[in-house]
Amino acid sequence: METLKVTTFQAYLFWENTEKNLDNLSLRLSSLRTSTDIIILPEMFNTGYTMNVEKCSEEMNGITMQWMHNHAKKYACVVVGSLIIKENSSYYNRLIWMHPDGTYKKYDKHHLFGLSKEKELFTAGSEQIVVELKGWKIRPLICYDLRFPAWSRNLNRQYDILLYIASWPDSRIEHWQKLIPARAIENQAFVIGVNRVGYDGNEIYHSGGSMCISPSGEVVYYKPENEDLYTFTIYPKDLIENRKEFPFLTDADQFKIEE
Repeated sequence: METLKVTTFQAYLFWENTEKNLDNLSLRLSSLRTSTDIIILPEMFNTGYTMNVEKCSEEMNGITMQWMHNHAKKYACVVVGSLIIKENSSYYNRLIWMHPDGTYKKYDKHHLFGLSKEKELFTAGSEQIVVELKGWKIRPLICYDLRFPAWSRNLNRQYDILLYIASWPDSRIEHWQKLIPARAIENQAFVIGVNRVGYDGNEIYHSGGSMCISPSGEVVYYKPENEDLYTFTIYPKDLIENRKEFPFLTDADQFKIEE
């Protein structure tokens, strides 16, 4: 396990405008003055959190997947974010973990938001993934998944970093601020949450609050309100020492989630 450099982009997103979003992201990323291991973008970073699936969905060979590959290659790092994918007449809120060589892993959002039409329009994923980067085991999840601790539980030390990409509204930002540290402490893992900022097409305001919390609950990074492209570093010793001093995970309950 090596030191990991993480770049988060708490972005303002243009409503249902893929071309404008990708152009803005490219422009902002061009200001990076340091190398990084991973660039993390918000949920539905190319369109905003929209239920207009017919207009905004893409197939797996679409423009956004090509953009992710190009930028992963350009910056020699992993690029991660979610978009609406159409596949066999079904729609998925799909997180893509894109490598510089164009290979990728995918995670389909499991918990679909019942207060919007996401539950009606999208198909829920049923599989979790763990990806590896520089010796770190990482579990990527999406937004609403944060509210469900069983789905996020670090059974048998499966991961070292728990990652949430989100479009979390300001009206419930206190929940975001409380749940992310809780997930870090209970799972003895770094937790990174990347949110968006600004109003969306439904006049819902997003105030950011992207953060990284250490396994002991300490704040590594936190940014409310403004658009922010930021790179920070996490260190293996902070994880190893916490788990060695407090071996809580060895006493955790064992269970299996059944659909």
